[in-house]
Amino acid sequence: MVARTGRAHIADVAREAGVSKTAVSFAFNSPERLNPNTAARIRSVAAGLGYSPRLGIGTSTQKSTMTVGLLTPQALSVALANPFFSTLCAGVAAVTDQAGYGLLFLSPLHGSLVRALAQATVDGFVAVGLSESHLEVEQIRHAGVPMVLVDGDAFPEHGSVESNDEVGARAAARHLVGLGHREFAVVGIEPPSMPDLVEFSSGPTELVAARRLTGYRQGLELGGIQLADERVVVGPATFGGGVASFRRLWDDGVRPTALLAMSDVMAVGAIWAARGAGLRVPEDLSVVGFDDLEIASHSNPPLTTVHQPIRRKGEESARLLMRMIANPDLERPEHKILETRLIIRASTGPVRP
Repeated sequence: MVARTGRAHIADVAREAGVSKTAVSFAFNSPERLNPNTAARIRSVAAGLGYSPRLGIGTSTQKSTMTVGLLTPQALSVALANPFFSTLCAGVAAVTDQAGYGLLFLSPLHGSLVRALAQATVDGFVAVGLSESHLEVEQIRHAGVPMVLVDGDAFPEHGSVESNDEVGARAAARHLVGLGHREFAVVGIEPPSMPDLVEFSSGPTELVAARRLTGYRQGLELGGIQLADERVVVGPATFGGGVASFRRLWDDGVRPTALLAMSDVMAVGAIWAARGAGLRVPEDLSVVGFDDLEIASHSNPPLTTVHQPIRRKGEESARLLMRMIANPDLERPEHKILETRLIIRASTGPVRP
């Protein structure tokens, strides 16, 4: 192993991994061009040597750029169409505007966030929908740039902000059990496709979905109900994802009287699909969402959902990042968990006798 004396270079990684410098570059910038095992091995060697690709991001040795980067694994056109993301961004922007910082949106460039980072000149990052398992997060970490992860487990030296998803999901399930429901199904969120995702790791989309599913199961088990795996389907967190997920359940012969959806937009899509199958909501099917977006109170019927403080989540992540930028020697940044609460509206009702 090459001794760690100063900054490791691409040639050191190539020599240690027994590959060309071009292969090392591909492992970080175009991993799809390599065998997945080879790319993972090269990245592992690079991590062991302390090597990270050169990024165009601000560091403590550079003049402040007065700009914060907001990272998302989705294409920006897709992300901004999601009311959750746009609400979160409004919270981030409210704080950065007040602090006199600009906000730079960074989404995959030609399918890779690694490429996008090469274009970024910022003082710190808010990473949404990413976690330590993502290559770009590793790069930022090794570069020593302040970072706050939203809805993802963070490294000790970086901050994080998340909602208490498990508690909120448990409350949703217990509400439906209390209404007498025994036949349940869950519409979950699938992670975005990410070529830079490190092998054998899970990102925060999986983490959030796992927490919510755990909460659902706990709430149901308190009522003596076991949720079968075939009653859990996943799809994108969109209206269409909710439609397709409900239709998949229906086509498989699943006939729930209560549906737990991991996002409001999916819940509204599921309601639309249920009506297409001849069901009435809530007379034949009770539906609970998650987020409490504006669409929830205006849907037909108004949606029972789990409220999470989305805008505040953005504000808290930006405030924490501002503190980290102002105090580069801050050893233990905060890890905040924001509370959730159940909002009962007209999309849920007692099970029919």
